[in-house]
Amino acid sequence: MTTTTTEDTTFLVQLTDLHIREPGRLAYGRIDTAPFLEHAVQSVLRLPQRPDAVVITGDLSDFGRAAEYEHLARLLAPLTMPVYLMPGNHDDRGQLRRSFPGHAYLAAGVGSAGFVQYAVRVGALRLLTLDTCVPGASHGELCGERLGWLEEQLDACRGEPVVIAMHHPPFRTLIGHMDEIGLQRGAEALEALVARHGNVERVICGHLHRAIDVRFGGTIASTSPAPAHQVCLDLSPGAPSAWALEPPGFRVHAWSAQDGRLVTHLAASGTFEGPFPFHDNGELID
Repeated sequence: MTTTTTEDTTFLVQLTDLHIREPGRLAYGRIDTAPFLEHAVQSVLRLPQRPDAVVITGDLSDFGRAAEYEHLARLLAPLTMPVYLMPGNHDDRGQLRRSFPGHAYLAAGVGSAGFVQYAVRVGALRLLTLDTCVPGASHGELCGERLGWLEEQLDACRGEPVVIAMHHPPFRTLIGHMDEIGLQRGAEALEALVARHGNVERVICGHLHRAIDVRFGGTIASTSPAPAHQVCLDLSPGAPSAWALEPPGFRVHAWSAQDGRLVTHLAASGTFEGPFPFHDNGELID
């Protein structure tokens, strides 16, 4: 097997579900999410390979308020690579655009509702984003306008490796209270569309605060952990809606031009002991 060098590899980091509040305010009355995001940002900056971009798949804020986005902008400022923002059900499209005027890709709305959807190049990858939000609701939907835009974009980039990013995952996770506020419309149409485009390498999602992977439309759909709190892993149909301070993390999606495939890694957020060597003078340490 040949060895792939990093020069021919594109690195796309996925953060999600930040739930940033105003400075000094606690999410759910218990957790200050800002220090957790600070740790995540520093973890991204410590990666051995510099990411080509960071995409944040929704729930940037907790209530979509201007002060929350102002706080978020300060927390993301240390990132030196392009950062692409997406709304989740906790966000407000209009305020997001007003708070981040320097992010020109947010300005061009799609469809009658001005959905936040855009296509950008990240190294060798084409990143296409889908807006699944329903104003004032927790669940998500994909209408004909949003899916029509995606189909046009996919038709225009046949043969290029594509990553589709969205907030609500288009599959049942078996976490009942989250599936109740999942993608309630458009999942089957999206899967059929993805299945017709074999160059879609991954469908990456947020919303779940957990790492979940599902076969979807001939590719893989996945969710990512959050920088702070995680949704409890309880697959009982009547499990309560609850969160816990499990270890936080994020995803690193690496496209190798030499191998022609996307490899996804789950990265831990925070600082830990190590690295330590396995060997000493060529011998396994006893």
